[in-house]
Amino acid sequence: MSEPTEITEASVGAAVEAALAAIAAASDSAALKTVRTEHTGESSPLARLNGLLRSVPNDQKAALGKLVGQARGRVNQAFAARESAIVEAEAAARLEAERVDVTAAAVRQSAGARHPLSLLQDQVIDVFVGMGWEIAEGPELESEWFNFDALNFDADHPARAMQDTFFIDPPEAHLVLRTHTSPVQVRTMLEREVPIYVLAPGRVFRTDELDATHTPVFTQFEGLAVDKGLTMAHLRGTLEHFARTLFGDGAKIRLRPNYFPFTEPSAELDVWHPTFVGGARWIEWGGCGMINPNVLKAAGIDPEVYSGFAFGMGIERALMFRNDVEDMRDIVEGDVRFSQQFGMVV
Repeated sequence: MSEPTEITEASVGAAVEAALAAIAAASDSAALKTVRTEHTGESSPLARLNGLLRSVPNDQKAALGKLVGQARGRVNQAFAARESAIVEAEAAARLEAERVDVTAAAVRQSAGARHPLSLLQDQVIDVFVGMGWEIAEGPELESEWFNFDALNFDADHPARAMQDTFFIDPPEAHLVLRTHTSPVQVRTMLEREVPIYVLAPGRVFRTDELDATHTPVFTQFEGLAVDKGLTMAHLRGTLEHFARTLFGDGAKIRLRPNYFPFTEPSAELDVWHPTFVGGARWIEWGGCGMINPNVLKAAGIDPEVYSGFAFGMGIERALMFRNDVEDMRDIVEGDVRFSQQFGMVV
């Protein structure tokens, strides 16, 4: 259609007829999206006619403005009706394609499989057991003392606010759904003799909304080492070995200074991902550092004799950037098709 140069009933009518014909011919959402750009977008004939209103005489603006406005309203109304029909038809087609007759006898049985999070957790455990570490577990419903106080969290620390942590009624019971597996570290130091080398995997809970990168329930693993003479060099060496085992020989790590109440000095841990989609890059992976002397004292360990290091990462996050998972919701929603792409490992 040629570009209109004047607002007339004929030019407006031609633009409307072309738009309605294109809308009626659109067979799917992609085609309708193209039609929308061509016939209602900023470069469409109706938009250009609307722009010509600036140059018409004042005594004609009202009538011509009404003519163009009614035309645009008619096209938009037709577009909305066609869009609704296409969306409904496409939804019905998807439902039909995925229809399952739950009353029919099964013609075959699909082998079950473990969730990729469980498989990755086992791989992580195997790495540390191979280094001589032990696995430690603890309750998910935890005392506030183990979750915060013993880890050097101040009484007014933001993490202790109810909008950040799930507190159990009544509040004076001082029980929380653990926000990390660090309480297992404290329990381990209280129950075991040093030297201590343990990995604590498990579920943790935070008041996050479920979106592409967050979930209120996720899986974490934390490491704790307490012995004589441990330094940041031992921490770095442990994490470098772990990263290369999990992500390949080309993986490497870097530590960026940060603050955590339970470690001093503390660092953010980044991992170099050599096979990341879009090119190799640094990815933030977790936190780590040397155990704060106050934490050792809370567990009855003399910080003048012993030192230690700790680290923690989320298993979901590791799975996401190791296997190019773009949406956290795919991991937790339980669709078997998500697990199948990782192989049906029993």
